[in-house]
Amino acid sequence: MPAYFRGALVTGEKLLGLYFALSFFFIARATLHWEWVPAVMLVIVALSAFNADQHGPRLSIGIFAAVILGWCAWYVYILGWGTGIQGLLVPLLVLIFFNIFNPPWVKIVFFLLLLGVRMLLYSYSLSHSAVYELDRGFSVLFQTANSAVMFFLMAIICIYLSSSIQDAERQLRLDNQALYREAGTDPLTQLPNRRALMDEIDSFMKERPSETFCVAIADIDFFKKVNDTYGHLCGDYTLKSLAERFRQTAGTGYKVCRWGGEEFCFFMPGMNIDDAGKVMMDLNVAVGRMPLNFEGTDFSITITAGVEEYDFHSAIDAIIEEADRKLYMGKESGRNRVVV
Repeated sequence: MPAYFRGALVTGEKLLGLYFALSFFFIARATLHWEWVPAVMLVIVALSAFNADQHGPRLSIGIFAAVILGWCAWYVYILGWGTGIQGLLVPLLVLIFFNIFNPPWVKIVFFLLLLGVRMLLYSYSLSHSAVYELDRGFSVLFQTANSAVMFFLMAIICIYLSSSIQDAERQLRLDNQALYREAGTDPLTQLPNRRALMDEIDSFMKERPSETFCVAIADIDFFKKVNDTYGHLCGDYTLKSLAERFRQTAGTGYKVCRWGGEEFCFFMPGMNIDDAGKVMMDLNVAVGRMPLNFEGTDFSITITAGVEEYDFHSAIDAIIEEADRKLYMGKESGRNRVVV
């Protein structure tokens, strides 16, 4: 049983306990007789609240319902319908309806039961006089007290339940954000993946349709040789090291993702091909100078890249394809270079 439901039930039973304690004295004052039912109800809800707090509220839900129904029936019998006791059936109905472990048919049956009880008590009050006739002052007092208890019970239940819904929505939103980030992240390098970068480019094109941008495709030269010479773990180390270097220099204004295998794609918003070419050339030099050491072995790598500028009419796939074509031009002409 959820903690919020237990909290609503226990707090509600504590409020009822206070209500029964006050009712014990006020009923005695109004009728000039000691009626022990309120005291018995006080003991029952106190034990029920303790049980719910210590062992969970499953049993206490039934006790809570039985106490409310029994109290309403006894109250109508002894003081009549006009004191507003029937209002206590409403928070009971709300509590039962928000019990997530009750199937719909149980809730419908309980609703019909409460409706039947209310109609029976009203019919009884029409054909039977109350045991005690209250004067106007006490009638107003009990009407006010019963209404206040009903509204306080409703407030307690709604506060606990609405808070739980808000917490659940907040956690769901955080979980969805985490899943979205995870779905858009390459697990090895922790860079965005292809889908995430394409989403960013699409958003840029929709929000800033009149602004140019460039894309670049870069590939590690002779990466297969790294894997074959030093092993696939060294290949993973190389990819992660390169990704970290890209992250460190991304402040120059580009976004980068792992495009697939040893390829990386760069998105450079607001840059023309000259600006983007300079960024990629600087990056090419930085990668060539980057020291790498795997299990005591020093080695280095280089990259080749192709850069293409958005022409305001081609599809993004065509721009990326042109950058990829330039990449292979660079590989065919000797690698370790940037083709613009």
